[in-house]
Amino acid sequence: MILLIGVLLLGACSPEGGQSQLNEIKRRGELRVGTLYSSTTYRLLDSTPTGLDYELAKRFADTLGVHLKIVPAFQTQQLFDLLSQGKVDLIAAALAVTPKRLQWLRFTPSYYLVQQKLVYRNGRPRPGSLADIQEPIVVVKGSSHADLLQGLSQQFDSLPWRVEEEGDSEALLREVAEGKIAYTIVDDTLLAQNQRFYPELAEAMTLSPPTPVGWALSRQEDDTLYAALIDFFGQRQQDGTLAQLDEKYFGHVQTFDYVDTHTFLRRVKEVLPKYRQLFESYAQGLDWRLLAAISYQESHWNEEARSTTGVRGLMMLTQDTAKELGIADRKDPEQSIKGGATYLRQLIDKVPDSVPKDEKIWFALVAYNMGYGHMLDARRLTKLRGGNPDAWRDVKDSLPLLHEARWYSKTRYGYARGREARLYVNNIRRYYQSLRMYDATERQQEERRQFRQSWLNIATRSQPESRDTDTQSTPPPAPATPPRSHHSPTRRRPYPLLFLRARRAFFSVIFC
Repeated sequence: MILLIGVLLLGACSPEGGQSQLNEIKRRGELRVGTLYSSTTYRLLDSTPTGLDYELAKRFADTLGVHLKIVPAFQTQQLFDLLSQGKVDLIAAALAVTPKRLQWLRFTPSYYLVQQKLVYRNGRPRPGSLADIQEPIVVVKGSSHADLLQGLSQQFDSLPWRVEEEGDSEALLREVAEGKIAYTIVDDTLLAQNQRFYPELAEAMTLSPPTPVGWALSRQEDDTLYAALIDFFGQRQQDGTLAQLDEKYFGHVQTFDYVDTHTFLRRVKEVLPKYRQLFESYAQGLDWRLLAAISYQESHWNEEARSTTGVRGLMMLTQDTAKELGIADRKDPEQSIKGGATYLRQLIDKVPDSVPKDEKIWFALVAYNMGYGHMLDARRLTKLRGGNPDAWRDVKDSLPLLHEARWYSKTRYGYARGREARLYVNNIRRYYQSLRMYDATERQQEERRQFRQSWLNIATRSQPESRDTDTQSTPPPAPATPPRSHHSPTRRRPYPLLFLRARRAFFSVIFC
């Protein structure tokens, strides 16, 4: 009996006597991840891969000790093709977890929630209900939005809609902004990101409740990869990685101001070119667009700007700070930008090394806005409240407490305008994001055209699978017809921590 159990356990490690999925990935030395090319999942900015799903996938590949191969697509249907053909190991593209998808896909624990939004162009009549829709709603083929409309069509017989065979959600948002189509449906996270560059985009109504998203795998008897993913997401939940990435990509886009965004983009075209070379020259190792975003928040790129507290110029330096930096004329654009960049670099270098490298800038900006001592006070209050003083997501929530006597009385430097400091940093992050998108728009649109053309070019011929590693963005082989997924939104609780621990303990015993 014991021998029989041992044979069965070994069989679980190697389905049908072959290599387990996880061991095959390790033998190959490469994790193949399908994803959507979009601002919320994966994209190239300045030739550098970025995106929440990309960062998570890179971390997962690192835990397995293998290279990451990103296989980007523009439509969910293309990803389903690749998964069904075994040309990717999993899909990491913020897919909605729905009952019908669960019939043929296996999902990891949810790492955030989305809602589907009907989007129209600001200035057009806003529909009061779906019954008011007269022009077609255009959505991407194979998306959850198409499935949603299919279900809604049963309630609204005359609802006009169609699927886009070759486009992607961000391309449809651009067409709405340009007035080429009347409506589309996208997830709220994607809308929030794109409104920073297309302020004409407006939300007409919410069409679904909060829906969990997760990574998707094919359903099969071999659970080795799935078990490793359960373990990975459980650990990333415990160590705060998921919360940190959520803050990084979505923490600054909860609110949208049409007038402010529209004015900013107009001044990017009309005013920024006058100062761009100076920002580039004095960036001191920082992204010049970040420096420009700080300057816009400070002065709206007005070299004559002056506040009631006496700060002046493009970077709004105090007289004392200017004197320490050797700045003779704060109104002179070159001196102001040089001084502001030097001061900011000094503040970044002073931020404790316990703060993650990519978050030091936000702590430094708080110090730039209200003083280094008050920034330290916010960290102390965060620790006092049981938060992590090295995590921006926790510290930014402590900043408003510096307004309240019962809290600032416990600090070293006392009262400070913490609410303004939090808004200050969030505004700069939004301006910076808009500048990066603006600067990369033409290159990204050309890149998107090349990707789509590559998909079309290889659709009629076979192509050997690429062995490129790490973060290659070459298009994958042409897809065949996959199983279709039609679903309606639903809400599902993320896996509880106790369940994650039980799964991890179970698989650590069962699998080799």
